[in-house]
Amino acid sequence: MAPRKIDPEKLRAALDAQLIALDSPAYDGPASALADALIAAVVAAYDRGLEPERAAVRLAVRHLLERLAGAAPGRTVEVRVPPHAAVQAIEGPRHTRGTPPNVVETDARTWIWLALGRITWDEAVASGAVSASGARADLSDHLPVSGI
Repeated sequence: MAPRKIDPEKLRAALDAQLIALDSPAYDGPASALADALIAAVVAAYDRGLEPERAAVRLAVRHLLERLAGAAPGRTVEVRVPPHAAVQAIEGPRHTRGTPPNVVETDARTWIWLALGRITWDEAVASGAVSASGARADLSDHLPVSGI
């Protein structure tokens, strides 16, 4: 299943709101780079010790989850970042009902850090920031998903 595209107008609105919150000018780059610019703005907010705009975090998480699903297609592992988004990824046996046997769950900031390679899978699991259950619920071979 191909990842769904995020509405560019929603991306731009969330990005501009995040940039305003950072006292930065509105985005004037290419539409093709909106998602990466949004992720960078969310990271900048975290780096400054600020809480990023909710819509910006939601779309950044969703975009990075979709990158994971695109890079590791399948339905064996469900990766959840409540309340923002969840995807199924990784080839192998798939589940069809109820709670999947392989589940990864984390918060938005941890997911963004994992997806960008700012922390390793082992560091996140050891710190308790990631809950991973099931024999295939190890994402270390699929991270990072972005080099922003």
